[in-house]
Amino acid sequence: MSHYQLFATTPKAMEGILADELKSLGVEHIKATLAGIAFEGSLETAYRICLWSRIANRVLLVLKSFDVKSQDDLYHGVQSINWAEHIDAAASIAVTFSAKNSKAINNTHFGALKVKDAIVDQMRQKFNLRPSVNTDQPDLRINVYLNGEQAQLSIDLSGESLHRRGYRDLNVAAPIKENLAAAILLRAGWPEIAARQGSLIDPMCGSGTLLVEAAMLAADYAPGLLHDYYGFLGWKKHHPEIWQTLRAEAMRRKAQGLKNLPVIAGFDTDRIAVKAALTHISKAGLQQHIHVERRDIADAKPAESWPVGLVVCNPPYGERLGDAEEVALLYQQFGEILKARFKDWQAALIISDPELGFRLGIRSHKPITLFNGALECKLLLMKIETEQFFIPKAKTAEQRLTQITQTSRIEESDANAEMFANRLAKNYKKMAKWAKQQQINCYRLYDADLPEYAAAIDIYQGDQIWVNVQEYEPPKNIDPFKANQRLAGLLKEIPKVLNIAPEQVFLKIRRKQKSTDQYQKRNDQGNFEVITEDGCQFLVNFEDYLDTGIFLDHRPIRHIIQQQAKQKRFLNLFAYTGTATVHAAKGGAKLTTSVDMSHTYLDWAKRNLSLNHLQGQHEFIQSDCMEWLEIEAALPSPRQYDLIFLDPPTFSNSKRMEDVFDIQRDHVKLIQNTLALLAVGGTLYFSTNFRRFKMDRDALEDVIIEDISQSTIPEDFARNPKIHYCWKIQE
Repeated sequence: MSHYQLFATTPKAMEGILADELKSLGVEHIKATLAGIAFEGSLETAYRICLWSRIANRVLLVLKSFDVKSQDDLYHGVQSINWAEHIDAAASIAVTFSAKNSKAINNTHFGALKVKDAIVDQMRQKFNLRPSVNTDQPDLRINVYLNGEQAQLSIDLSGESLHRRGYRDLNVAAPIKENLAAAILLRAGWPEIAARQGSLIDPMCGSGTLLVEAAMLAADYAPGLLHDYYGFLGWKKHHPEIWQTLRAEAMRRKAQGLKNLPVIAGFDTDRIAVKAALTHISKAGLQQHIHVERRDIADAKPAESWPVGLVVCNPPYGERLGDAEEVALLYQQFGEILKARFKDWQAALIISDPELGFRLGIRSHKPITLFNGALECKLLLMKIETEQFFIPKAKTAEQRLTQITQTSRIEESDANAEMFANRLAKNYKKMAKWAKQQQINCYRLYDADLPEYAAAIDIYQGDQIWVNVQEYEPPKNIDPFKANQRLAGLLKEIPKVLNIAPEQVFLKIRRKQKSTDQYQKRNDQGNFEVITEDGCQFLVNFEDYLDTGIFLDHRPIRHIIQQQAKQKRFLNLFAYTGTATVHAAKGGAKLTTSVDMSHTYLDWAKRNLSLNHLQGQHEFIQSDCMEWLEIEAALPSPRQYDLIFLDPPTFSNSKRMEDVFDIQRDHVKLIQNTLALLAVGGTLYFSTNFRRFKMDRDALEDVIIEDISQSTIPEDFARNPKIHYCWKIQE
C-alpha cells in the first residue's frame, strides 16, 4: 500500500499530547511543529487517525509542496496536479487557505479563490464541466498553507474538524471543545484510573463534554464513530473496504468496552445545563452509563459505594461570571469541599487565572498550559491527600527519606540500621562477584533477609548503577512510625554501602495487588534507562510503574528461549514489555508474535525490539489473550508456533476483559487453547508466580508436562524458591 506525507493539526500547546496519541496508534517517525504533527503513513493509518484521534482537528494528505513568489506561482502550482485523479468534474469542492510571512499573498480569501480557479479551470478545459463550491460538506476539501515562499497543498481527509464528534448540539454554547476535554482527561491520568475502575465526577459539568469524553476514553469508544461525513468519502482514491474494516473493529471494541465502565457522574446547578448534558449523553449512546443530576456545588460528593477516582471540571472563569469576588469565593468553597469529601481522590481543573488556583488551598503539580480557543489556561493536577499516615511520593530517594523522616518523627540515625548495612554489604560482596562471573548486569541483592527490614533490593547496571527498592507493606499491627523509621534507615544505608548517590535509589511500596495493579502507572516521569541481558538491551523505568519493565527472576527462561528460538515461530502471550520476544528474535526466530492487552506495554515491547536493531517478521497484537486464543483455537486452521511462552497474571478483571481471570481456575482452558496453536514437535513454556498454584495434570493428561521450576530460578532468587513455577509442555 502506498505511503503518503500526512499532517495532523491540533490546537496550540496540545502537540505533545497528539504526538503521544499518534504513537499509540502505531505512527512512527513523527515530527512535531507548531499546532500539528507531520508524519508518514498509509491510507489505513490516515483513516485510523480520523476514526480514533481524540486530539487532532484535521488530517491532511499532502499532495505537493512548491515555491510561491507570485500569485501566478500559486495558480500554476495547483494546476500541476491532475485533479481528475481526485474528483469528478461535477463534484463539489471547498478550499481552505492560510498564509504566514508571505509577500506574494496575504489575503486568505483571495488565496482561496486563486486555488479554486486553478482547479475549476483545469476541469472545465478537460471535461467542459466545472466543480461546484460547497463549503459545508464538499466531496473534496483542499487545504493550502503558505509559509513564506513555500506552499503545501493537501487534501483534508477529515472533511470537518475532528473535534466535532457528532454528539453535541451546535446550538448549545459549550465552554470547551471536545479535544480539549480529551486532553485534560489524558493529562489527568483518567485512562489509568478508569482501568482500575476508579470513578469520575464532574461537579460543574455544564453541557457534559468532559463526561462524554471520559466515558468514550474508558470504553475504548472511537470518537469518530458518530461521524457520517469525512473528507475522503468523496475522494476518488478512497478505499471503502479499508474504512469499513476499521469501523467494524471500532464497533466491536466499543461494544466490549461499554460492558464494564466505571462510575461516571456529573452535577450542575443549572437546569438548562443539565438538560443539555443529558441530550449530549443520549446522542452519544451513553445514557445507560453516565449519571447526571441537578445538584449545587455545595452538595457535591461521591456516593459511599463509588470507588476513589478523579474529580475533573472546567469551573467558571472570571470572564464567564463577570464578578471576580464571586468567582474567588466559588473556588475557595470548592477547595474546602474537595478536602472534606474527596480525600484520596485525584483532581484536575482547568482555569484561566492562576491566582484562582491558590484559592483552592490545595497544592498542585506544575501547571500545564493549554488553550481554550484563544484563551491561555492552566491545567491544575492535584492529589487530595488524607490527614492519616502515609508515605508521600517524591522524585528521588533523598526526597523520600526527608519526607519519611518528617512523617515518622525519627531521630537522625536508626540504631538497628547498622545490622541491615552489614547484611547488605555481605550480600553485595558475594553477589557482585557472582554477577561478574556470569556476565549478569541486573540481579536481586537482598530480599527481606532480615525480617525487620522487609524489602526487596535489586541492582541494575547500565551506564551507571540504579537500585530498585520494593518495600513490602508492613502488617496493620506494626506501628507505622516504627515501620517508617526502619524504611528511612534502610534508604540511608543503601547509598553508603553501594557507594552511589541517593538519586540512584528508587523506592516502591509493594502492597497486595488487585487485578493487574502492578502494571498501572504510578507516575509520569517518562525516564527510561538501558540495561543489557544475555546480549540483549532493554528499556527499564524506575519511576512510573511498580515493576521496572523486566522480571529478573525470568532470566533463565529467557535464556532458554533465546537458545531454542533459531528458525522457530515464536509466540509470546501476556507479552508485557516483550523481553522474551527480544530474546527469541536475538536467537534467530523466524517470526515472533506478541499478544498483550496493554497498548502501553506493546509500544514498550516495540521500542525494546527496535533498540536491538532486530529485523524480521514481528507482529504485535493488542488483545485479551484468553479471548484471542479462544478465537484462534476455534479456526479450522489455527496459527502454528514452534515455541510459545505463556506467563499470565494471577488474577485480572481489567475493563478490557469480559470475565474475571483467575489463573488457578482458568489455567486448563488457557493451556488447552494455547496447545491448539503449538506445532507438531513444538514446546510450550508455562510460568506463574501464584504461590498456591496447583497444576491440574488430570485435566491435561494427553500432554507431557515437565516441572522445570528449579532450573529456572536463578541463584539471586534461590532464597525464595516460590518466586515462580515453570513447566515445559509438549504434545
